[in-house]
Amino acid sequence: MKSKKLGRGLDALFGEMEDAYDNEGSQNDTILQIALKDIRPNPFQPRKTFDEESLQELAESIKNDGLIQPIVVKEDIDSYILIAGERRLRASKIAKLKEIRAIVLNSDEEKMRQFALIENIQREELNSVELAFAYQELLKLHDNTHEELSLMLHKSRAHITNTLRLLQLSSKTQKALIEKKISAGHAKVLVGLDEKQQQLAVNSIIGQKLSVREVEVMIKNMKQEEKIPMQKPQKIAYNFSNLQDKFLDLGFKSKISNNKLVIEFEDETQIKNMLNWFA
Repeated sequence: MKSKKLGRGLDALFGEMEDAYDNEGSQNDTILQIALKDIRPNPFQPRKTFDEESLQELAESIKNDGLIQPIVVKEDIDSYILIAGERRLRASKIAKLKEIRAIVLNSDEEKMRQFALIENIQREELNSVELAFAYQELLKLHDNTHEELSLMLHKSRAHITNTLRLLQLSSKTQKALIEKKISAGHAKVLVGLDEKQQQLAVNSIIGQKLSVREVEVMIKNMKQEEKIPMQKPQKIAYNFSNLQDKFLDLGFKSKISNNKLVIEFEDETQIKNMLNWFA
């Protein structure tokens, strides 16, 4: 069964998330101090990489000023599942806190997935590859178009489409982008190249510190070289007629064919004579 179209469905989710933070829980939600050890990560968290230095800074801020905005969780059988606030949770652990303030939201599994996607997109905490996967996930959940998603997220359709195109890159190229060895601008011009060409381009960008414009020129040259047909090496015809005459003078018959001189022996005596002649 397909989820509702993005329209009202995602609008409602944005509203629920904002209400949860603004009001710190509605009549259906509660706010509690929860032990950090009792909170499990959101299995649908789209963010896979976290900047350690940034987490340390957030941990110091939480130590000094406390947690300004609570995290959002869902009650499970014997614990809680994080819905939103992964950085705050991680930083609180670094700060060695025992408990954290959390809004306990009534939420099903699909909303958990959507909340995690929405919060990270809104806060712009995802790298470009993670953002592409988040957009792809929302498209699948709501069976909507790029245009519909762009309207709801207040992003241009070109931004949505270009970001999604990053998923066409090889895993190695995506890794280089995540690690900031290449820029998003570099990555976008590599889309369409095969894996070997991408790796060659990535190595050149890193080794030679190429600009996006220089990479565009390099790729253009690569594609032009592909269009030039490989020329077969010209076959050289050798003239063995003089050598054939010499063998004939020595009593050896021979044939010339396809740049080959084939000597024909009538008996074993001729073979021995030939060997003695070259000895």
